[in-house]
Amino acid sequence: MAKGTGRSRHASRAGARLFAVYAGASLLPVAVLALVLVNNERGAGLARALAQGRAQAAVIQQMAIAPAVGRADLDRGISAGEQAALQRATNLAVYSGSLTELRLRDFDGRIVFADDGSATDPLPNSDPAFRSAANGRVSAAVVPDPRDPRQNTIRVLQPIVPDVNGQATGVLELYLPYAPIASLVQAETRRTYLLLAVGLVALYLATAGISWSVTRRLTRFAERQAHNARHDSLTKLPNRAAFRDDVRKVLAQPGRRGAVVLMDLNRFKEVNDTLGHHAGDQLLRIVADRLQDGLRTDDVVARLGGDEFGVLLADLDEVDAIHALLDGLQHALREDVDIEGTLLTVEGSFGVVRFPDDGHDLSQLLIRADIAMYHGKRGAERIVFWDKTMRSTATRSHELHSELQRALDHDELVMHYQPKLDLASGRIVSVEALVRWQHPSRGLLFPGEFIPAAEASTLINPLTDWVVQRALADLCLWRRHGLPWTVAVNISAYNLTAPGFAESVIAMVHRASADPADLILEVTETAAVTNDDVALAALRTLADAGIDVSLDDFGTGATGLLELRKFPVRELKIDRVFVADLLDNVGDRSVVQAIVELAHRIGCRVVAEGVEGKEVAEWLRAVGCDLAQGYYFHRPAPWTELLPSRPKTAPATRVRPHVAARRSTDSPLPSVLGEVTPS
Repeated sequence: MAKGTGRSRHASRAGARLFAVYAGASLLPVAVLALVLVNNERGAGLARALAQGRAQAAVIQQMAIAPAVGRADLDRGISAGEQAALQRATNLAVYSGSLTELRLRDFDGRIVFADDGSATDPLPNSDPAFRSAANGRVSAAVVPDPRDPRQNTIRVLQPIVPDVNGQATGVLELYLPYAPIASLVQAETRRTYLLLAVGLVALYLATAGISWSVTRRLTRFAERQAHNARHDSLTKLPNRAAFRDDVRKVLAQPGRRGAVVLMDLNRFKEVNDTLGHHAGDQLLRIVADRLQDGLRTDDVVARLGGDEFGVLLADLDEVDAIHALLDGLQHALREDVDIEGTLLTVEGSFGVVRFPDDGHDLSQLLIRADIAMYHGKRGAERIVFWDKTMRSTATRSHELHSELQRALDHDELVMHYQPKLDLASGRIVSVEALVRWQHPSRGLLFPGEFIPAAEASTLINPLTDWVVQRALADLCLWRRHGLPWTVAVNISAYNLTAPGFAESVIAMVHRASADPADLILEVTETAAVTNDDVALAALRTLADAGIDVSLDDFGTGATGLLELRKFPVRELKIDRVFVADLLDNVGDRSVVQAIVELAHRIGCRVVAEGVEGKEVAEWLRAVGCDLAQGYYFHRPAPWTELLPSRPKTAPATRVRPHVAARRSTDSPLPSVLGEVTPS
């Protein structure tokens, strides 16, 4: 719990830092926007002031200056009467405060009239503003006041146009008071600033609120993802990666001692096979709870995969203390478990390795703990401490797993096929695909030497996929030779419960451009009768797609008639145990005959396995058995070795029995030799 709280606090701090960065980053564009809006408002205020100055100058020019000047040409000066009229108009304007200074200039820039009588400070005729006014355009600008440079004033230059002739006679230079306009602009600007401030703060708060919400959601999502990456979804315990990290951290601390324990449930597969995987999942959750309750506070328990659990006992390396703790766990596990009305007794095998006495490398410790656990599963003791005298049988299992993965990657697997003959016609109608492993050092290996290792791991699914795809590819090849054989592939109970298995097989058939009826899937009686809705649904999906299901090893399991009725089975294969002593055992003959009659009544064909003699084949044909396979006809071989050889004098060929000594020219069963006529 402390570790989880620490990680949560760390994630919260990280989220707060992320929000601070996001808030700071979002504040920058808001501040820039505020500056832009303020500058725009200042520019707008200045533009309003200048516009007002131009309007006021236009009024003064029209109402006071133009009537007073009359027809005078300012280049030749003005008369005393005109000057007096101008002085009166100017004094009135200055007295009312509408202007502070007024001058009349000719087009050369000379002052011909000034309200204060001054002729100094002439405006150069090269000044752009003056030239613009001389050319008939009004110019307005905020400039320092000529009388008090510390103050600003509005200077307006515009042409003087008397009403009598409409021709410009000179340039009017006005200086208007800026302070009242500035006060008005400032008041409007302050109101605008206030509105901008309120709007921008609201915008920033809204943005900050959104960023805070998004940050919290992202932080929580990251926490969930981090938790899921280190925890098992079924039991909620730490997973293999988290367990390895925890052990590695303890090993890295100088002076730390402790133990690593691997625990595997005994006979867990039987629970899945008999009650279904949902019951197995429920049992695993109960086991996880009991392990957690039985350990100390600082101990770590993790689910490593399947029914295997790992335990880290830090600072506990005394053999007696470890044994006492694990013995308590064993007693807790043995308490009856009620799953759907069925009482189960759980027992685990514990493999213990201590550090640093038994090693200080993580991989080495896990391998040795696995070896000890394997000895616990095979021996009388269920709690086993590793020692140097133990043989690494379990290690061999790991090596076989790695080698099998390499075999899949490097195409070391090969396919052999055993023909199924129609006993009535003697023709080959189907072949059973049997995988072999061409091991680089051990030679050709049969399925019994590596299939259990594949079923004990996740490799059984890619292995089955490889077999199905290879069998379909070979089927396409022998069809080109005109051979209408179907192909049967054995599948495991683990395949039937794998998600999407049926759909995957159907897709492989379509990719191979094969007919679903070309493929037969053989499943053992034990696997077929497992009480698992997923497996039954997979079988029905395959049957609905047109893929026949064959019940292998029939007669050796516990299939009842009611159970058999619900399975979508099209073929029953009589186990070889009933065929081997068929001629000498009356009971076997009765069983076989009963199976044949039962299968035909429920619409299934019958295949007899392990036929090794001519008399057995004749008897099977006589009782109505449909197909047969065995060494009498042919041993498993590459499909090319099953191709019929064509005599030059006959259009058809015969498939010879593999055991040549059993052939005779007066054989009463010539059809069993398998005459094949290519289409």
